[in-house]
Amino acid sequence: MQRALESVISVLFMIGLGWALAKKGWFGERAGSLISRLVVSVALPAYMIANLMGGYDRAKLASMLPGLPIPFAVMIAGYAVASGVAVLFRLRKERRGSFASMFALSNTIFVGLPVNLVLFGEESLPYVLIYYIANTSLFWTIGVYGIAKDGAVLAGRHGPSPLSAEGLRRVFSPPLVAFLGAVAMIGAGIRLPFPVMDSCKYLGAMTTPLSMLFIGIVISRVEWRKMRPERDLVLLLVGRFLVAPLLLVLAIRPTNLAPLMKEVFFVQASMPAMTQTPILAEAYGADAEYAGIGTSLTTVLSLATIPLSMALIKFLF
Repeated sequence: MQRALESVISVLFMIGLGWALAKKGWFGERAGSLISRLVVSVALPAYMIANLMGGYDRAKLASMLPGLPIPFAVMIAGYAVASGVAVLFRLRKERRGSFASMFALSNTIFVGLPVNLVLFGEESLPYVLIYYIANTSLFWTIGVYGIAKDGAVLAGRHGPSPLSAEGLRRVFSPPLVAFLGAVAMIGAGIRLPFPVMDSCKYLGAMTTPLSMLFIGIVISRVEWRKMRPERDLVLLLVGRFLVAPLLLVLAIRPTNLAPLMKEVFFVQASMPAMTQTPILAEAYGADAEYAGIGTSLTTVLSLATIPLSMALIKFLF
């Protein structure tokens, strides 16, 4: 338990450093976008290749497969619950897609990945990636569809198609392509040359610190004066930090999955909302301010919920 608390303090320290540097003006308007692109397109794919191909074989990869359907089922159930809550509490129609996305889907990369790596070490990476596959697939399909539908409601247009070429392209993001490529090479018995593996190792080492700095930048830009205790936001926080983790616990407790997989899944389910939500809301003409406030608020509150999640793990599993 002491080790877990020390790891959480490390996470908070790195986020705090990003916040402090942002407040001092070290990062311009495009710094957050640059860091996110570096993480998603360079550091994380390199980290996946170095870690998977450096420490996993076919047997280890096959042992992870039974856990894949669970995050899909839990997030779909969470999205359905969120949609029902939106109707029951009569949330504004132009916010329901963003609400459901933030309620059911979590930030598995910029927050979830580094937090799990700090808490559990590199052994957690494959389980993080399993959850990431489900989360990313659902965000860029039903998540995008809901947000685009919000924009259509605001503009008085018909809703978009649930599947689109752009959405499918986003599903196959650089981290997922790197993961699938590494799995394919492991299955085929292919080994990459030492210089390539060594380069991936060094580039991948940027993943955690850059991700934490990015979160600090996001938090530094929260406009607190716009925060209001609206019913939408209260329901969102209950869903993100209580309902979503609870659904995950109910789904995995009866299973015989590896204890570390259960713990990683629980931490992933307890993470804040996806940082891409307000970006997509803006792109599709939805309520980007609402999505931005919801995403920022869940990110800030995750600084308190991460230690709480770690305290609960030993009682849950």
